[in-house]
Amino acid sequence: MKKSPLALVKDRFENKKKLVEAVRALATKDLWIDRVEEDKGLEHVSNEKLLHLHDVLTAVKKEYGTRAKLIDALLATEKRTKDQGLRDRLEKQSTPRLYDAMRSAQKRAKAAN
Repeated sequence: MKKSPLALVKDRFENKKKLVEAVRALATKDLWIDRVEEDKGLEHVSNEKLLHLHDVLTAVKKEYGTRAKLIDALLATEKRTKDQGLRDRLEKQSTPRLYDAMRSAQKRAKAAN
């Protein structure tokens, strides 16, 4: 049976406060575009979304190092490294969306070979 988000938070981080701190530690300018509402902050985001965000930021940091390198890798995978318009659009997208696009591009490239 799949565990609830609350159970996963308790298993991995003990409580939500520590999860929020872990996400904040990963959410540097290299990996994150800050679009969080000033009044609410990360404390008011659901456990499931925070866990997903932590997993994505951890994976991007491990695999690519920075958001810029993720964008470069995505453009290289799609063979559009010189497309400045696409690069500009990708730079405005969130890191989870970019990571998802990269995984999809990798699947398409693997299927094409």
